[in-house]
Amino acid sequence: MIQLDLRSLSHSQLTELVTSWGEPSYRADQIYNWLYRHFVLTVDEMTNLPAALRQRLAKETSLSTIRISQRQYSKDKSATKLLFSLPDGQAVEGVLLKYRKWFSACLSSQAGCRMGCAFCASTLGGLVRHLTVGEMMGQLVLLSREAKNMGGEVRSLVLMGTGEPLDNYNNVLAFLAQAANPAGLNLSYRRVTLSTCGLVPGIRRLANEGLPLTLAVSLHAPTDDLRSELMPINKVYPLAELMSACRYYSETTHRRITFEYALLDNVNDGLDKAQQLARLLKGMLCHVNLIPFNPVAERSFCRSSSSRVEAFYQVLQQEGISVTVRRELGSDITAACGQLRRRRLAKGAASYD
Repeated sequence: MIQLDLRSLSHSQLTELVTSWGEPSYRADQIYNWLYRHFVLTVDEMTNLPAALRQRLAKETSLSTIRISQRQYSKDKSATKLLFSLPDGQAVEGVLLKYRKWFSACLSSQAGCRMGCAFCASTLGGLVRHLTVGEMMGQLVLLSREAKNMGGEVRSLVLMGTGEPLDNYNNVLAFLAQAANPAGLNLSYRRVTLSTCGLVPGIRRLANEGLPLTLAVSLHAPTDDLRSELMPINKVYPLAELMSACRYYSETTHRRITFEYALLDNVNDGLDKAQQLARLLKGMLCHVNLIPFNPVAERSFCRSSSSRVEAFYQVLQQEGISVTVRRELGSDITAACGQLRRRRLAKGAASYD
């Protein structure tokens, strides 16, 4: 019998479950508190619940459906990468990035990815399956436990791990609603960044949700020809359609869009490309995040030199485009998402003990 994953349930669904068992509704509050304030991993840790209720929960539900199978720490302690194992042998990655006394958690939305971006490790092997709400909540809880053990807390969330969040739309939106629940993690939507490679229908649909989160669009090229080479999704939704959807998003939500641009040596980092990018984004409520590329063993791309990064940055700034160069955290722990997962799966299914 497939057990019900407790972390897949919203607060109202959990209330419905316990009241259907004849328990008072406040038991749901207690369970939710244990799950998302104390980050427990077993029902036995919920010590203020009656023994009979704990026994039933242990018998009819599951809690730890996702587990940590490997940890990597950067030398400067600014980043911690976790490899999560799933019961079906799949693996996904999550990262904790430290900012003073608090952390940002980056997690995955799919096992694998079908978007096929030419520079990305996550898409090697394609999409295996979507992650469930419970599996995404499980990642966030485990990352929160790690942060707590290091004397801090998770205050922001980034959906930039393995997978395309808008390709798993319903589960991702349900997960975000659960993470924002004041009775649980109470993570403000304003501290959430959702990254997409450019699924136009999903961007428009998300705009209509009215959520004050930050949309990050992986752009990486200022022309259709180059972007189609790097990102096959551009053949389905070319730049004109993508920019139209992005303008609709910013105008509807009044939120600034972040455009992610990984600089690839002698591919997309020339001054002509910077000028083309400036023209493409002129007049839009947006910010450009220039990313020093983390090399991927299976890919032939190299990172741009610091002088080329600086020159690209200067062109955008002179053209009036809001731009920063992303702070590098964890480059010494295979920080390009998907590399750790790729290595583990190449050795066989991720361990799940």
